[in-house]
This record gives sequence, C-alpha cells and structure tokens, in this order.
Amino acid sequence: MSIQQVCVIYVTRSTARGRQVLLGHKRTGLGAGKVVAPGGKLEPGEHAADAVLRELREEVGEQVACSDVVEVGINRYRFPTKPAWHQDSHVFTANWTAGEPEASDELQPEWVDTARVPYDLMWADARLWLPTVLDGGECCAEYTFAADLSSLDATRA
Repeated sequence: MSIQQVCVIYVTRSTARGRQVLLGHKRTGLGAGKVVAPGGKLEPGEHAADAVLRELREEVGEQVACSDVVEVGINRYRFPTKPAWHQDSHVFTANWTAGEPEASDELQPEWVDTARVPYDLMWADARLWLPTVLDGGECCAEYTFAADLSSLDATRA
C-alpha cells in the first residue's frame, strides 16, 4: 500500500488585534466537518511547495498573495484500521500579504486569533504540534489514529 503525499499551509497575518492564522471548515472529503488549514494531495510529479500554493489558490481564491513560504516539517499519519488513509503531510507556513480569502467547495475560510485556535474542532494531533509551528518552530512526528479514525491511539503515543 502506498502512502499518500499531502501538504498543508498555515498562513498568518498581523492585525491591530494581534496575530491570526487562516483556518477553515472543511466541507468535503477526508476531514469534512473539521477545522483545517488549506492543503491537499500532491499530484504525480508535483513538488510539495508547488502543491501547497496550488491548493491555497484552489481553496481560498485566486487573489491570494503570500510570502516567505517555508516547509517546517513532515507529519506522518497512520490509520491501522483504514490504511488507505495513511499519509505523509508536508507542513508549510507563510505570511499573508494581500487579498482576502474566498470560500470554495472545499473550505469555508476564516481568520482566527492564534491564541484562540479551536483545537477541539481539529484533528486530534493538531494541539500537539501546531502551537510550536505557529510560534515559528518545526514539526516532525508520526501519529497513529485509533479505530474511530478521529482520536489518537493511546497505546502508540
């Protein structure tokens, strides 16, 4: 079984109220109903950095502009009861520079204060590594999900 290569990007901006990150409610596909960042599958032969910018355009609109796109790590996700969901996720960050995000069939985007990220509405692993990434750090870990496909497998922590 091959492991799907995916990418995700955490775009931040500074406002008078403080620092914000672009998240959204996933409308379709794997993770529908959860709060996620823009991202998706790499196409055959596509480099992760190109894929993440393509996904950002597709999910939040053509008018996006960001700078300093940096790969900050790879998280590996394993689903023993559903191996087709196994994936390696290339994690990127960037600074938002212009335009406003627009909703798509995939994602209803919104800016969220970094101090108020709704971890309880996200994949269970996010609270373990995303605060470090939002503080300028890196990530690199493997997370194994339980049979419910939503919570982490405590026996493999």
